[in-house]
Amino acid sequence: MSKEYLYCNAIITDRRGMRRGWVRTDGSKITATGEGDPADMSGATDLHGAYLCPGFIDSHVHFREPGLEYKATIASESRAALAGGITTVFDMPNTIPATTTVEALRDKNGLGARSAATHYKAFFGATPGCMDELRKLRPGETPGIKIFLGTSTGAMQSPEGNELFDVLRWCADNGLPAVVHAEDNDIIAANTARAIARYGSREAVPVGEHHRIRSEEACLRSAAAAVELALRSGAHLHLAHVSTAREARELLSPGPTKGKQITAETTPMYLDPVLADEANRCGLHKINPAIKTPDDADELRKALADGRIDTIATDHAPHLLKEKEGGALTAASGAPSVQFAVPVLLSYLPVELIVAKMTAGVADVFGYAGYGNIEPGATADFTLISPSDSYEISAPMILSPCGWSPFAGRSLKYTASGILSSLSIF
Repeated sequence: MSKEYLYCNAIITDRRGMRRGWVRTDGSKITATGEGDPADMSGATDLHGAYLCPGFIDSHVHFREPGLEYKATIASESRAALAGGITTVFDMPNTIPATTTVEALRDKNGLGARSAATHYKAFFGATPGCMDELRKLRPGETPGIKIFLGTSTGAMQSPEGNELFDVLRWCADNGLPAVVHAEDNDIIAANTARAIARYGSREAVPVGEHHRIRSEEACLRSAAAAVELALRSGAHLHLAHVSTAREARELLSPGPTKGKQITAETTPMYLDPVLADEANRCGLHKINPAIKTPDDADELRKALADGRIDTIATDHAPHLLKEKEGGALTAASGAPSVQFAVPVLLSYLPVELIVAKMTAGVADVFGYAGYGNIEPGATADFTLISPSDSYEISAPMILSPCGWSPFAGRSLKYTASGILSSLSIF
């Protein structure tokens, strides 16, 4: 017989808004919920006014397995995710081997099913010659098709020309979003050449040049081309890690996520008012696309509020500390952020907006109908957000084996944790 759980004195926060209430589950599904206090309080867990939300979905992580286990594993990073309030993750394909065949996808999903502390699903990566593999995919095997229009960590090439259009048409015909890393390689190459000429060598280019090399123009040109292709092909395009104000102003539309053909994601590192100031950044904050300016961060926060940006994901990407040493062209790009992303977001965004962008917004983009409400019959995954005495992120708290956080030293006033059901949302 399954065990019953009763959570009371919570601020239930979901698609329908916020209300004080209680929730009863059988460990898999929500069996009852109501406002105020339940008639029978026996065995209840008092949440003392914490926010009880549908389990957060992080739709963009790099958990490094297979092939890069010296940096991290699915087991280690999913534990960090659950400790940070994330109950479901979608893992990116740039591992070794890359997740660009159906066999590799099934192997990776099997590994996730066996070792992840969260619910887990892997993206399929579209590369040149991938159409035969795409046709082998079964419904539900992947949340979407990832396309790297700009080369990033892992150096996965994108299909080009007619083949790229065919991939997008396949996405349209099969109801899967095309999730695009949009940066223009030609612009980045020209900026790189200028930086090397100015500083004398690749090694001499300082890390502060990163956002000028991987520039606003590189992001906007690639994203605009991707939008044009999506509109012609009929594909649902989801722009990953939007980092610039111009992308938000020129390419994205406000309003509800459901029904949009062009949707977008951003991450805590692009939204953050502290990291937006170049003086506060170092090699630990080198990510692709690059963090831009305070004006960009401000516009991205406005775009979340008005619906131009539909989801928040972390782009969690651990590296060893020694790999983060060097300059703009030599230090590794990527940062581990999944454990502390939600508490950091709560330092500058309202809780109901974060909940919307990490539950209902993700569900609407990736087609998980109905997810985002706390109601009878829903999966009993929860994110618990609790006010806390002020605390500082420090090394002993970090669960990722890389041992560092781009938010180290940040003073926070909330904690987040995940409560996982025995069922997946998929």
